[in-house]
Amino acid sequence: MSQTVILRGLEQRALVCGMVKAAPVDAVVTIKPAARSMDQNAKLWAMLSDIARSKPEGRVMTAEMWKAAMMNALGHEILWQPGIDNGPPFPAGFRSSRLSKEQMGNLITFISEYGDRHGVKWSDGQ
Repeated sequence: MSQTVILRGLEQRALVCGMVKAAPVDAVVTIKPAARSMDQNAKLWAMLSDIARSKPEGRVMTAEMWKAAMMNALGHEILWQPGIDNGPPFPAGFRSSRLSKEQMGNLITFISEYGDRHGVKWSDGQ
């Protein structure tokens, strides 16, 4: 049986300690940072769409391509693959869904600063 516990305070930590003590031999325990939230995901895509519409520096890219460019700027590995039949290259080998809450927050902050520097009009009025 698999169980997930979010460590919000001492009560949850005590619960997990008890679960570990009672775990059978060869049980597997995984502790990882919280994943990005749905609100963060929605904000990310709204901001990327705003940037794509504003075409900063005359750059015409899709929101998906902007996401790859922004993640690359923050040091996340991005692979660009050649398009089919000499089409434009496309980003591959990255997933923002694997970012932690903190990493997603850093990405959103970076995108916000970039957009502010380039006069992006944010659709949420920020």
